Amino acid sequence: METATFNLTKLNTERETNASWTYNPFRESFCTDPLWNSSVTWNTDKPDFTRCFQQTILTWIPCGFLWLAIPWQAHQTYRSRFRTSRWTWLSLTKMILCSALLILAFAELIYFVHRWQTTEVSRAENVNEVADTEIIAPFLKFITFSLATLFIYIDRQRARPSSGTLFLFWLLLIVKEIVGFRSRILFPEKHSHAQSIPHYAQTIALPIIMVQFALSCVAENFPARLSPYAVHPSPELLTSVPGRAIWSWFDTMAYHGWKNPLNQVDLWDLIPQDQTKTSVERLERLWLQQIYKAKKANPEFELGGKEHRPSLVKALLRTFWLPLLMTAFYRIIHDCFIFIAPQILRLLIGFVKDPTQESWKGYFYVCLMLTCSTVQTFAVNHHFFSAVRTGMHIRASIMALVYRKALRISSSAKRTSTLGEIVNLMSVDAQRLNDFMSYVNLLWSGPFLILTSCFFLWNVLGPAVLAALAILIVTMPINAFLANKSKKIQVAQMKQKDARIKLISEILNGMKVLKLYAWEESFEKQILEIRECELKQLQKAARLEAVSACNWFVSPFLVSLLSFTAYVLSSPENVLDAEKAFVAISLLNILRHPLTMLPQGITMLVQSIVSVKRLTKFLCSQETKDDSVRPLQSSESKSSILIKNATFSWGKTEPPVLSNVNLDIGEGDLVAVVGQVGTGKSSLVAAILGLMNKTAGDVAVKGSVAYVPQQAWIQNLTLRDNILFGKTYEPNRYDKVLDACALTPDLRLLAAGDLSEIGEKGTNLSGGQRQRVSLARAVYNDADVYLLDDPLSAVDAHVGKHIFEKVIGPSGLLKNKTRILVTHGISFLPRTDLIVVLDEGAVSEVGTYQQLIKNEGAFAEFLRTYLAEEVDSATQEEEAAVKEEIMQEIGRLTPANLTSPARARTTSTTSSIKSTMKVREIFRQESRLSTVSSRNGLEKSAEMSSVPEEKESVNTGGILVSAEEAASGTVRWTVYATYFKHATYKAAIGMFVSYALFNCLQVSASFWLTAWTRDNDDPVKRNDTAWRDYRLGLYAMFGGLQACFVLISYLLLAYGQIMASRNLHKGLLHRIMRAPMSFFDTTPLGRIVNRFARDMEIIDTSVPLNFESIMYCAMSLLFTLAVICISTPAFTPVIIPLGVFYLLLQRFFIASSRQLKRLEAISRSPIFSFFQESVAGSSVIAAYRQEERFILENEKRIDANTMSCFLNLLSQRWVAIRMDFAGNFVVFFAALFGVISRNENWGITPEDIGLSISYALSVTQVMNWMVRNASDMESNVVSVERIKEYSEIETEAPWIDPKNRREPDWPQHGNIKFNNYQTRYRKDLDLVLRGVECDIRPGEKIGIVGRTGAGKSSLTLALFRIVEAASGSVEIDGVDIASLGLHDVRSRITILPQEPVLFSGSLRMNLDPFERYSDEELWSALAKSHLKHHVTALPDGLAHLVAEGGENLSVGQRQLICLARALLRKTKILVLDEATAAIDLETDSLIQETIRENFAECTVLTIAHRLNTIMDSTRIMVLDAGRIRELDSPDNLLSNNQSIFYSLARSANLH
Repeated sequence: METATFNLTKLNTERETNASWTYNPFRESFCTDPLWNSSVTWNTDKPDFTRCFQQTILTWIPCGFLWLAIPWQAHQTYRSRFRTSRWTWLSLTKMILCSALLILAFAELIYFVHRWQTTEVSRAENVNEVADTEIIAPFLKFITFSLATLFIYIDRQRARPSSGTLFLFWLLLIVKEIVGFRSRILFPEKHSHAQSIPHYAQTIALPIIMVQFALSCVAENFPARLSPYAVHPSPELLTSVPGRAIWSWFDTMAYHGWKNPLNQVDLWDLIPQDQTKTSVERLERLWLQQIYKAKKANPEFELGGKEHRPSLVKALLRTFWLPLLMTAFYRIIHDCFIFIAPQILRLLIGFVKDPTQESWKGYFYVCLMLTCSTVQTFAVNHHFFSAVRTGMHIRASIMALVYRKALRISSSAKRTSTLGEIVNLMSVDAQRLNDFMSYVNLLWSGPFLILTSCFFLWNVLGPAVLAALAILIVTMPINAFLANKSKKIQVAQMKQKDARIKLISEILNGMKVLKLYAWEESFEKQILEIRECELKQLQKAARLEAVSACNWFVSPFLVSLLSFTAYVLSSPENVLDAEKAFVAISLLNILRHPLTMLPQGITMLVQSIVSVKRLTKFLCSQETKDDSVRPLQSSESKSSILIKNATFSWGKTEPPVLSNVNLDIGEGDLVAVVGQVGTGKSSLVAAILGLMNKTAGDVAVKGSVAYVPQQAWIQNLTLRDNILFGKTYEPNRYDKVLDACALTPDLRLLAAGDLSEIGEKGTNLSGGQRQRVSLARAVYNDADVYLLDDPLSAVDAHVGKHIFEKVIGPSGLLKNKTRILVTHGISFLPRTDLIVVLDEGAVSEVGTYQQLIKNEGAFAEFLRTYLAEEVDSATQEEEAAVKEEIMQEIGRLTPANLTSPARARTTSTTSSIKSTMKVREIFRQESRLSTVSSRNGLEKSAEMSSVPEEKESVNTGGILVSAEEAASGTVRWTVYATYFKHATYKAAIGMFVSYALFNCLQVSASFWLTAWTRDNDDPVKRNDTAWRDYRLGLYAMFGGLQACFVLISYLLLAYGQIMASRNLHKGLLHRIMRAPMSFFDTTPLGRIVNRFARDMEIIDTSVPLNFESIMYCAMSLLFTLAVICISTPAFTPVIIPLGVFYLLLQRFFIASSRQLKRLEAISRSPIFSFFQESVAGSSVIAAYRQEERFILENEKRIDANTMSCFLNLLSQRWVAIRMDFAGNFVVFFAALFGVISRNENWGITPEDIGLSISYALSVTQVMNWMVRNASDMESNVVSVERIKEYSEIETEAPWIDPKNRREPDWPQHGNIKFNNYQTRYRKDLDLVLRGVECDIRPGEKIGIVGRTGAGKSSLTLALFRIVEAASGSVEIDGVDIASLGLHDVRSRITILPQEPVLFSGSLRMNLDPFERYSDEELWSALAKSHLKHHVTALPDGLAHLVAEGGENLSVGQRQLICLARALLRKTKILVLDEATAAIDLETDSLIQETIRENFAECTVLTIAHRLNTIMDSTRIMVLDAGRIRELDSPDNLLSNNQSIFYSLARSANLH
């Protein structure tokens, strides 16, 4: 480029000396004139190319390009999978026009060949009248047109809508033909054949080529390219190359978005290359190769280890190398062309300075500048498009890869990688890699731009540029220090963010428990403490950003200051003139970009390295081994499950849980697994599933497996979809499964039957219903082996018996299947084929029922433990007889002096047994008079299940969770006001003033520099060193003040950033913690987590930077246009159309971009909801071998999110390239009016045009950056809008009412009185309690029963004010609880919930989050809840860390911890909400014993699951349709055969 400038300068010098420079590398017979003649081309008023140049260079370039493109065309043809045989009018037209060009070229060739053969050679001059090029040129055109015809045919055959190769070929050929046509018209004397066949052929060819070029801009419509599965196919597939170059195919979407708000259904489907499946499969394959290489390099390498981890970066580079290479190619073009503008500026300044130069040269420079700017525009925009598109692919593939890994990680790995951390990997780390793609090329481009700028500055300022290099060398260690500091801050911040999201996820999952215990304040405080730690790191990062920004802004100015200082001080002959100053300034402006952006790029690199390390650590987590369980072949054994000498643990470093297990289970056997709590029953099931780490032995399973976990896993789908679980719907088989699993009666209670939506985790189903749905899923799956982990514990006795008979037992649907049943139910054991007894992690006994009874071993002990409780709940006479016989047999086998813990405990259950025996006697008499059909009994017992029916969407057609709606239209100013209010207005105003002063000083420095360059024309000032030093000193002062104001503005930004982040998060958390439970029942938790995770991430980092960038760009644009107008007044009228175009384009664009960003945010939530759901059910998914289906569903959701992401990216490039064109025309008109002013003598000076153009060159970047940030601001402020939405949701009553507090020991008595109480769950639902009127006396034990929908759960929730009264009141000890704060009510009542919820943290925190109790009180509560021995055995005791969700404790232990909580509270009212429904009988026994001993004087309300548990109640409350139908003692109710309770007991067959 410098050489080109030198040549042009040389040509100008030659013109001044009337010298002519010619160049001809060919022999004389090859061309009729020289290849180059400066007097013809440059030093003339009518420039033209020589005929030789036209016939060689101008002809060879387009033809050579097409021939060089053959490999690319062949590659495209080979890769194309499309075929078509039909001809379109466009293809036919192209072929006809190519044929015409072939004929014209052939005619031209024949003409010159004929002339060559017939023309005599002048011997004197020895020159052939027909030169070689006259024949070569038409021949080359002929064969090239033939090649073009072949390309058109192949493109048609392969259904390619447009060819970029042919587009560029026709474009280059047009340039060649236009130059030739102009030459023939203006200089006919040059062309000896002006009126011959070649003249007419070339003239006719020009319009044909122009038509061909126009046709190449139109895409052919080949439907074969569209996917038959695409609902809304992307028009990108059928867009021409020019259309793709400017993204014209987005026009329709932009127009639609401008007219109407976009919705998800309006979005185009992704093309194959953008789909997640395309990229993740390749990335996973290459990642596995990295793991293989790591294992090969280090045989000791294993997943889960800390050393020699494989490289995720290498896998990413190998996956996306081609788009990354294309991105780098575009960047190289941009970086090369960016240096042409300063050289053209030098020529323009020289043109204005020299009035003797031809006028056309000025216009040539202007057009050359426009052309270079246009190429630069295409290059930079396609660079960003390719980079961000690649980033989008990386983000999608990382999210999908993390999901795939999450389904495979081992149980021990799950403890180290919590759900919150994995969500952050998908939401934050994947996004950071996406964002880094916009900066990745800057890491090499920045140094290239810096070095090249210094090279050109050397040519302008000479050795003075070494001062600039010194500044750069000094700033490098500063930048390195800042980058290292930023890395440490990022690591610390991410740790705090992980901890916060993890705790928030746990809180949302256990929100009901928090409200019942009144613990919200403690957990809210914990989150705020973590948030403050996170904000401290964010504040450090913001202050570091302020220092970095000051460094970025000061460095370019210091470079220019020291360069100018060194230049003028180094020699008296060095005078700063316009050419040197403004060319240097334009080069320094180029230098400013890498100096400004490179630190950001390094910061992004640091963040990405942190993210890659976190992702690598997770992807290297230990997995469940595929070889833990091998398939058992029929030829190998007749067994169904074969375990030999196997030892299992939950992790490689953890002690064995099961040791030396040997089992041989035959096909079709029903095997019961029994044992005390904690002996390893569930672990054995997990081992057979392959979910445990097998350290020794062999495990083999024949056929497919179905699994029913102890805690049912339910998806947020319809009931039918939960049961089908990916299988085809077969009505007959489906109905049989529903009947067998006792679900048919429940369907009548659902608004849309089995098509009713089930909430997250089955919120609108009872525990028993969830378990039956889980069982139905397994039965419908029709597997070979069934693993049933205590599925009958959550259903009542009669339903359990029905399920055993109809499903599990010898005559059930699964009678021919192999069944492993973990159970505590004694009555089922005699009907099993084999019983496996576990004791302390080992198989102590295996045998039939009769064999084990006689062995008098661990099985007999198990019977002693549970038999007393089981006798109480016997459901049939023959069942009771069996158990009595067992007791007698054990009594004969047991020595007289041998006692069991169970028998010792039975002394405390005398009253219960007596009541139960009385009921039996009544029903024995009744059964002799009448019988109840099994079917009728089943339906009624199913109705006894306590379903929280009030949560069901009875009026919404089965839809419980509504789809998240996107706001539409312009983001309201109230949203911006909300942000600025929280950030404080003084910070925003301070930033505005600081930036205004900064730009004033910047412009003042430019005008001061302009005035300085004019001193060159004043001999006095030119040689006055004092005046020079004065100029230099003020110039330095301007720069120093600019640095100060930049630092002030960034410090104010940091202050506002932290304030906004703190206040918005605090407001959101405040509302969420105080939201009613109805909000959580109808809102997927993923939506809420998304706001705390991704939306807060945007508010923490993106929104402040957007605000700063918009303010900076707006100020810069206004001051830049002002400088151009002052320097070139003729430019002023251009501002009006430019402003109109800018505003219209911005309005047109932002409407679509804003809505696309909203859709992107909304489509992101289902990804995380589905992910959390999948992780919770990963064992079920693995057991059913459904990983592939769930992976596809996850990728489908990611693709739905990517649709809006991609279109948002596309919209940014669509507007950016148009804004760049507008910016290019600003430069064009600034230069054009400068040239016109010089030609028309309007008084412009070289200093003026230098200042005008140097500022105009920065307009494109500033305008583009401003529109992008305006769009990003509108898009990102949607996060503020979403948080504002949830910060304004309806809240519960105040936690504390300071004006109405009760005594600390209230209630002293425990009297509860309902006064005509009515309530509903939500305003749009019917009443669930209607006129409840009762008075519960202090110390009474009330059993609450009723059919489904009766209002049992509603009554207890009303007591805790989880639901508020529609009318009436509830009084406790004479005080209306509605007059008190919620915490004053909830903290004075104790509940034992059905599902024990624990939180990650210490055991002490789970017992006493407010730290109100001493160690002695805690240990006392643990002792009374039978946990002291277990906790004492733990190494850390009360400090023992509980895993997320209490996963490292059994269900029974969790419920006992809940009991310890109740004992600590010591309240007068205790509520048991089916507290023992889903636990084993031993834990049930322990809880019942503790309640009788420690709550004897308390008022106890018990919602019954098993009727025998309430038979010793003082009174029984029978609810029906929200009303109390009966309230009397059990004896009185049972003695009345017309009572509802009598019918309920009878339907349960209690006798």
